[in-house]
Amino acid sequence: MSALEAWIRSMSRPEPSAEGRLPSHSPTCAGCGTENPAGLALKVDATEVGVRAVHRFDHRQEGAPGITHGGLVAAAFDDLFGFLLYRVGELAVTRSLTVEYLRPVLLRTDYEFSAHVRDRSGRRLHVEAAALDADGNPVATAHATFVVVDVEHFEQGNIAGR
Repeated sequence: MSALEAWIRSMSRPEPSAEGRLPSHSPTCAGCGTENPAGLALKVDATEVGVRAVHRFDHRQEGAPGITHGGLVAAAFDDLFGFLLYRVGELAVTRSLTVEYLRPVLLRTDYEFSAHVRDRSGRRLHVEAAALDADGNPVATAHATFVVVDVEHFEQGNIAGR
């Protein structure tokens, strides 16, 4: 089985997963892969209503001194949304992503990220998320639209000679 076939099989679950730790999208995923030295290495759990992760950004994700780079906060939200696909049981890709930065996301500080599917319209999944500090205050929120796709979409990135 090729790496692409294994990935598609792991992402295409016929039944939504139960509550508990979810597997990474792939070992080299920039958001959750444990074998990507530049990645975030998110650890995500399925919940009754969606997914959740407690994450601490480190010096590798710094933007302004002591503050997480906004693009990496967006990457964390995007990857978290990708874990919702385990709950939905279909392959989908990000169509749009909007992040509202409410307060600085500090380095070396735990934040609880949670996400859920707000609604579905045909192939479009509308999803929402928030990142909360230890006191339960939102530091950032996000919403996105994902579009359900077929396997051929991902085969484009696996063409020989690339």
